[in-house]
This record gives sequence, C-alpha cells and structure tokens, in this order.
Amino acid sequence: MPVEIHLPRGNGEVRLRSRLRQAPPVALVIFGASGDLARRKLVPALFDLHQAGLLGQHFAVLGFSRSALSDEDFRESLREGVQQFARHKAVDEPAWQEFSSALHYQRGQFDDPSSYRELADRLAKIDGEHGTAGNRLFYLATPPEVFPVILQQLGAAGLNRPRGDGFVRIVVEKPFGTDLESARQLNHQIQQVFTESQVYRIDHYLGKETVQNILAFRLANGIFEPIWNRNYVDHVQLTVAETDGVGTRGGYYDQVGAFRDMVVNHMLQLLAIVAMEPPVVFEAEPVRDEKLKVLKALRRIAPEQVGEFTLRGQYTAGTIDGRPVAGYRGEAKVAPDSNTETFVVAKLDIDNWRWAGTPFYLRHGKRLPQRMTEIAIQFKRAPQSLFPGADQLEPNVLAIRIQPDEGISLRFAAKAPGATMRLQDVDMNFLYRSSFAHGDDQVDAYERLLLDAMLDDRTLFTRADEVEEAWSWAQTILEGFRRRPTNVLPYPAGTWGPAWADAFIERDDRHWRKFELSRDALKVERQVLHIGLEKSNAA
Repeated sequence: MPVEIHLPRGNGEVRLRSRLRQAPPVALVIFGASGDLARRKLVPALFDLHQAGLLGQHFAVLGFSRSALSDEDFRESLREGVQQFARHKAVDEPAWQEFSSALHYQRGQFDDPSSYRELADRLAKIDGEHGTAGNRLFYLATPPEVFPVILQQLGAAGLNRPRGDGFVRIVVEKPFGTDLESARQLNHQIQQVFTESQVYRIDHYLGKETVQNILAFRLANGIFEPIWNRNYVDHVQLTVAETDGVGTRGGYYDQVGAFRDMVVNHMLQLLAIVAMEPPVVFEAEPVRDEKLKVLKALRRIAPEQVGEFTLRGQYTAGTIDGRPVAGYRGEAKVAPDSNTETFVVAKLDIDNWRWAGTPFYLRHGKRLPQRMTEIAIQFKRAPQSLFPGADQLEPNVLAIRIQPDEGISLRFAAKAPGATMRLQDVDMNFLYRSSFAHGDDQVDAYERLLLDAMLDDRTLFTRADEVEEAWSWAQTILEGFRRRPTNVLPYPAGTWGPAWADAFIERDDRHWRKFELSRDALKVERQVLHIGLEKSNAA
C-alpha cells in the first residue's frame, strides 16, 4: 500500500514514496497464551499493529495453553492487557470487537499428541473462517524447559510442514541455552523439526527503534563511518542499568545470574551491531554474517584471567527512589547463601583490523540508581592541546541512548562567550520525542519483530551460529566463575555497583559515564525545546 512520508527540511519538506509492509494472511499460534508474555507484550503489540492497518483482514490468533478458558474468557483477559500495555490505550469498542473476533483459544497439554491433532483441526477451521491460507506462525511463549516437548510434538503431528503454498515458521524466546552445550542441544532439537530458514530466535532488544538506528546512523551518514575505528576511537562503553531487582524471577535468575541473562544475550548483540563491518547489502544474511564475524573475533578470556577482565557483584539492602528495598538474598525463591551475581563488568577486545587495541567495556547491574541503556563511543583526544585548560575537558563522546530518553548526543568542546579564550564542554542532542512528529509514539519492539516474522525478514533475529559463537566465547569465563564461586562483591542497592567497579576501569586511566549529568542536561534541553515550540506556535 503506497504512502507518502513528509520529512521536514528547512522551510519545506522532503516527500518520500514508501510502502507499508502489511502482513500476509497468517494464523499465529501462541504456546503459553495464558501467561504474562502474551498478556503484557504479544497481544498488545498485535493490537497496535491492527490499529496501524498492518495485519490485514486475514489474520487470527490461536492461544494454546493448559488453562481451562473459553474463547470469551481468553478475549476478556487479553483486553485487560491491551488496555494496560498497548501504545493505543484508549481502546474504542468497534476497534476491539474487530480485533478480538480474530482471537481464539485451544486448551491442550504440551506433551499430549491428541492435543496437537485437535490443534491441527482447529487451525484448518480458522483457515476457513479467516482466510489465513494455511500460513502458520508458532510462538513459544513458555518456559524454556518446555521447548523440546513442543518441538517434538509439532514435528510428530506434521505441523512443521507447509501446506500447499503456505508457510510455517516458529519464534523462539530467549534464553537460547545457558551454556554452549545446552545452546547446541536446543539448536539441534529445533533443527530436527524445522529448517533454519523457518526459525526466528527473538531478542526484543534488537527490535528497539534506537538499536535499529545504530545501523542507520553509521551507514546512512558519510561523516561517521570513516572515524568508526581504532584510529579515532579510544574505547566503547555499553551500559545496561536497571533499578528493578529480580522480582518474581528469583528462582530462574538464581540459576543464571547477570552474565548469562544479559551479557551473553542482549549485550553481545549490541556490541556486534556497533562493531560490525558494513554489509554488502542491508538484508538478513549479510547483516548476520557481519555480526558473526565480530563474535568470532572476540578475544577469549582464559579461566585464570577472569578476575583480571571481569568483576561481579550482588546487591544488598539499600534504597531506590527513596524507598528501602531488600537485598538479593532476601528476594523470593533466592537461596539465602546465594553467590549469584546481579552486577557484572567486563573488558572485551576485538581482534580484527578495525578494532584491535580498542577496548569495549560492558557494565550491567540490577538495583542501580538509574534505569539506562546506553552505548558510548569515546574518541581520542586531540593530538595537541592548543588552548589553556583544554586538557581538563572531557574527550569527545558519541552517546546512543537505547532507553529511556531515546536519542543520540555528541559531546564536544566549544568556546564559551566572553573576551577570553575559555573552552567548555557542550552537548548536541537528538531526541526521538522532539525530532519526529510522533516521537512519543514509538513502535514497540515486539510490534516490529512480530511483523518481521510474518513478513519473513530475519534481519533482527539471531541465527544458530551466532548463538553458539556467543556461548563459545562465554565458556571460559563461566569456568573461571565456577573456580571462584564466592568472588562476588556486595554493593548496596541504589549505588553503581561495588567500589572496585570504578577501579576496574580507572586502572586503564578511563572512567565510567556518569548518567546523572546527562539526565540533567536532557531535562534542560526538553525545557528549551518546549519554550521553542511555544514561541513557534505563538508566531
């Protein structure tokens, strides 16, 4: 469906012809449909796609779970989720009636062959009712221990094979294993039933607008790619800071920890996107080939070197946003003597021509003072300081904020007003919410990824060899952790991790980014933007 996009350009506009990518006819089967993921993320995302006109008329959802629910019960429970979590929270009745008429439910047991025969019959009926043309998209929204059972039963029932000209695809939620062996085993179980081209391993971080914008920023602008290398970049910092604790995930989290949960999955994917070479064409396989090369180039850290290149911590009781919170060992389903890390920093090296000698510092923790995901590229200082006090200024930093306050900022030195030559650090900021007409209404990551899976676009999904390469790199680090299980430093909730985390990077004469400063700067900028808009409207 052709559309015309208007982009501001000076006093006029640029008009670009584009095409909305509407989903083909498809029946989406959600295993574990009575769970939290379907209610909070999947169905609200589908409703927003419906509101945007991207699902088309020939679409249906079939929830599959062990709970005893009727179609109406299922629809009513999902309506509550849509009203709470969808971007379009003002759900008008006609829109909901049209959308909910495509929602169906099938009770079944994950390990019962007869449940899958009933599933096949129900899907055939849905094809007739909704015109879904035999196209199937299965979504595993269940605990990972159930994956092998569902995969086996789908294969035994023949539901993995397309009918006629239709397609069959499967979306697999993380975690993709907890070590190299379990990742290989899961990939083997998947590939026994589905071909790799049918498989979509979903990492919701890759669906975020700002993550996708990293590639646009690098590859659509001629001024950045030439300096995106070891000749100009001093180091890179990737920070994923969370104010939340483990919540209801204590039992799961105590088995995996921060390194497995966040670093091996989300953070290595972010690193690969930042560090990859430009693909020959912006399509799924060339992009994923370049990401794989980065993972292969990651320098392995020997078990005896883990204490030198990583540091772990665990939060104790403290204060978050003025309220007291329990320590990790006091969380539900966490062992009272647990040594599981909730904080980790690591120094990584990429042994290729672009990045040799340029360290990548990763920092992630729970119960930190501020929620923030940021990629900061710090450039080398000018070769000679020509101005008084210039060596006291901060180096140039390009910061890409994934969340919150999504945007990009560039820090550089400028002459302050006055009769003397006095330099000052200034920030040039781009914010989604102020730069685009609908910047406050960004597409949710699950919207983008669900639509891509329907459209057979695997660019933002991880491939089997990517998953295994990431775990291969992590193996020696995990072995180092096992050798020294108690080498986990405490830190009070509401602080930026153990005191040694600062020393970890300062030994290289570098410093962690201080986000309170950038947050204050953003507040000021939003005030300025608001004043500017008021003046513009008044004029």
